[in-house]
Amino acid sequence: MQPWLRKLANFWLHKVNPQVVSLIATIGTLGLLLCLAIIYVLAQLSEEVLEQEAFGFDQTILIGIHQFANPTLNTIMLNVTRLGNPSTVVFITLVALGILWGRNYHQEAKIFLLNCLGGAILSYGLKLAFSKPRLQLWKLLISEKSYSYPSGHALGSIVLYGLLAYLLGNHYPKYTKVFYSIAAILITSIGLSRLYLGVHWPTDVIAGYGVGFLWVTFCITMLKLQKAK
Repeated sequence: MQPWLRKLANFWLHKVNPQVVSLIATIGTLGLLLCLAIIYVLAQLSEEVLEQEAFGFDQTILIGIHQFANPTLNTIMLNVTRLGNPSTVVFITLVALGILWGRNYHQEAKIFLLNCLGGAILSYGLKLAFSKPRLQLWKLLISEKSYSYPSGHALGSIVLYGLLAYLLGNHYPKYTKVFYSIAAILITSIGLSRLYLGVHWPTDVIAGYGVGFLWVTFCITMLKLQKAK
C-alpha cells in the first residue's frame, strides 16, 4: 500500500469513522436518512427560488385557504402567529435560559442558547441570501418588511418549541408524548397561520420547517454527545 494511501486509511479509521459511527448511534439510521431527504428537498426548492421559478401549487393552496377567511379566524390566526413573533420568541428564550441556568442545567442552557441564536442567524441570513419578495394576493391583515424565503416563523417555531419539548421530555419522561404533541400543534399552527394571513408561500414554510428541523437535530445531537462524554 502506498504511504499516502495508508495515511488516508488511518485518518479515516481513527478520526472520521468514530465520529460517523457516533453520529449514527446518536440520531439513528432513520434520523440520518430523514435529514438527508430534507437536505435534498431544500436543495431542490432553493435552486428554483434562486432561478426565480414559480411553484404552481403555491398560489393554488393559498387561494384555497383564503376561501375560509372570516373575522373569527382572522383573530385566531393573528394570535397564533404572534407565538412565532421575534418578541415572543426572545421572551420565551430568556425565561427558559434563566430556568435552565438557575437549576444548574448548564449544558442544556448553552445548547439552548446556541440553538436559538443559530436559528435566528439562519433565518435572517437565508432571507438575505435568497432575497425573495413577499407575496401580495389580497389585502393583508399584517405588514411584513423582511424577505419571504424561508419562513422565519416556521424555522423559529420548530427550533424553539422543538428543543423545549425535547428538554422537557428528558426531565419529565412520563409526559414526553404530551410535550411533543403540544410542540407539534404549535409548530403546525404557526406555519398554517402564515399561509392563512397570506404573508408566505407554502414553499417558504416548508423550507423554514426543513432548515429548522436540521438545525434543532444538530443541536440535540451535540447535547447528546456532550452528555455521553
